[in-house]
This record gives sequence, C-alpha cells and structure tokens, in this order.
Amino acid sequence: MSTKKKTVTRLDSNYMQQYDAYIERQKKKKKRLIRRLVLFSVVVLIAIGSMTAYHVKQRVLHAEKNEQYEQMQDKLASLKKEEENLNEEIDLLKDEDYVLEIARTNYFFSKEGELIFKLPNEDPSY
Repeated sequence: MSTKKKTVTRLDSNYMQQYDAYIERQKKKKKRLIRRLVLFSVVVLIAIGSMTAYHVKQRVLHAEKNEQYEQMQDKLASLKKEEENLNEEIDLLKDEDYVLEIARTNYFFSKEGELIFKLPNEDPSY
C-alpha cells in the first residue's frame, strides 16, 4: 500500500479546544496515577524488605539462643552430677572410719604400733 496523505484538516473550534484540554487532563491524570503507583510500590518494597531483614535477624537470634540454651542444659546436668558426687562425699566424710582411712592413706596417720610404707605412684583409695 502506498502512503496516504492526510486530507483531513483540523478545525479550530471551541469543541476541539475542549477536547484537547480533556485529553491533556487525562494524560496528566495517568501520569499522576503512575507516579502514585510507583511511590506506593517503593514504600511496599521497603516495608517488605525491612520486615524480611527483621525476620532473618530474629531467626538468627533465636538459633543463637537455642544453642546457648542447649549449652546451659549440658552445664546444668554436669553441675547436678557434680553436686551429687559432692553430697555423696559429704555423707562419706561424716563417717569416722572413712575419714580415718583417708588420713591413713594420704597423710600417713597410723594406729598405735603400726608402720606405714608409702609406695610410689599409688593412687588414693577414695
């Protein structure tokens, strides 16, 4: 097809001026709408980004606290076991025969007429 020349001329009438003004208003409205939508999208993206960052930070903190809790649980268990051992030793130290046995083996406390020979590398009996 060959290019056609425009044969329609534009009439400069009151109606055409109003129509041009209407078209211009529509273009401005559309431009403002696009700007508002872009601004709203940016605000939403910033909000979602900050919430995501906060969520990740909280998850990391939660993981650290869980690890710390597990370590404290292990430490508590070992301390309870140590407390049991110490209470058992306290009960044993209340027994006079046990105390005398410790004194005899570690501090060379002897009964009358008894000789004690210390052998090297001997572990205490308690």
